[in-house]
Amino acid sequence: MLKLGSGFAALVAGVLIAGSLATTAQPARAGDYGGDFLVRVQGTYVNFNDESTVLPDSPAGGNVELDDEFIPTLTLTYFLNKNLALELFCCFANLEAEHSTLGHVADLWVFPPALTLQYHFDSMGGFKPYVGAGIQYIAPFSEDGAGILSGADIEVDDALGFTLQAGVDIEVGQGWYLNADVKKTWIEHTLSINGAESYDLDIDPWIFSVGLGYRFNLSDVFGSRHAEAPLK
Repeated sequence: MLKLGSGFAALVAGVLIAGSLATTAQPARAGDYGGDFLVRVQGTYVNFNDESTVLPDSPAGGNVELDDEFIPTLTLTYFLNKNLALELFCCFANLEAEHSTLGHVADLWVFPPALTLQYHFDSMGGFKPYVGAGIQYIAPFSEDGAGILSGADIEVDDALGFTLQAGVDIEVGQGWYLNADVKKTWIEHTLSINGAESYDLDIDPWIFSVGLGYRFNLSDVFGSRHAEAPLK
């Protein structure tokens, strides 16, 4: 089930805040395409490629999967040099779990930060593709039973997975970028019902994002005693 209204509103608010911060942080200068820091506000569609395995203690058979979701997200990218960068991707998401025969059985929140090491190609003018690899840590919380499992004690364990990434930033002027990005994560959780480990969940999401980015030098915001060499 897609919750587009709240996600889109949060995305618009995030874009306005990012623009305001970029403007107020550097009133006398535009952004810097050779800067060492890039902030993006994105709208993200998470497509779960679910597979579940019923464990021996499960009180119910069948399969469990998570509904796909549209959420606002944020990335913070620090450039180590003109080609290599570290990116932190994060958000919060409210998800629904569906059982193959019982219907809606649980609601949960997740905190799913991803850290990737990226390589940015720099020989295509204002068109800047990149690839990356890293890890994603997904921490579920506030799990609640729903439907026939309303009132049940539902727990989903934290998990660490491997992530691949590809994307592109397109210059639009004054340090601003349009961005499109896709990530694929391989990750497995265990879902427990009333203390019994009931399902292994391979959620393995595809994460599709589009958004707006702003690149600048951190020294322009926090000050520096010496001039930094441009990374572009």
